[in-house]
Amino acid sequence: MTTAAPLTYLYAPGDRPEVVQKALATRADVVIVDLEDAVSPARRPYALAATAELLASRHRLPVHVRINSPRDIEALTGLPGLGALRVPKVAHATDIHRIAELAPGVPLHPLLESALAIEHAYTIATAHPAVHGISIGEADLRADLGVRDGAALDWPRSRIVIAARAAGLPPPPQSVFPDIRNLDALFASCARGRARGFLGRAAIHPRQLPVIERAFTPTSEEIGAAEEIVKAATADQGALALPDGRFVDAAIVAAAQRTLALARREGPLP
Repeated sequence: MTTAAPLTYLYAPGDRPEVVQKALATRADVVIVDLEDAVSPARRPYALAATAELLASRHRLPVHVRINSPRDIEALTGLPGLGALRVPKVAHATDIHRIAELAPGVPLHPLLESALAIEHAYTIATAHPAVHGISIGEADLRADLGVRDGAALDWPRSRIVIAARAAGLPPPPQSVFPDIRNLDALFASCARGRARGFLGRAAIHPRQLPVIERAFTPTSEEIGAAEEIVKAATADQGALALPDGRFVDAAIVAAAQRTLALARREGPLP
């Protein structure tokens, strides 16, 4: 399993084991088996049983599970193939405390999907050591806020990025892009997300994966500029000026190092 910062998270419905197996054969960095919105209530018992069978062994890709109920946690905790739990509709830090008690030692990724959750973003991010990342669930948040324009979510998106950084967590991935055919629009949306501090994105179809990966991977120009900054900084740890007149300080050097770490995909970002 890769230890690099993930860029692609592919959802697959838990009640369709054949789709999950196809997802595990893709280039996704993480597969998320969905026991919540993607599964009808009548099929959730079957989805849970199929997921438990899947997680009885480890797989080439990390497998996370978006849970629907405490019963899911009880059935899946301790299985060797479970990489993490995606916890939907978290609104308070106490929600995380309850989940962490039911799933000791399991990494948790709260999904913030309401106005109340956005207000509590930092306290959720710091609620428990088991929290390994936070992300935003935009479909439910739109419904909760009663907004139709995507620009109305710009502030909640920034709030999540800031809360994650303040809590010492990885940059959050973007929410899913529902139009699986419009790959140009997906790329443009990812580019905006990257510029705003997101890292990677959830996908609902394998054709979205290479677009997301390309959008979040530094370009050759970005890599060259970062290498120039880091090389110059090795000789002088204080503020310095590059030959073209650009001023470089410790914060810019740190950003350049993150760019190079992401380009190498060799480990977590510094």
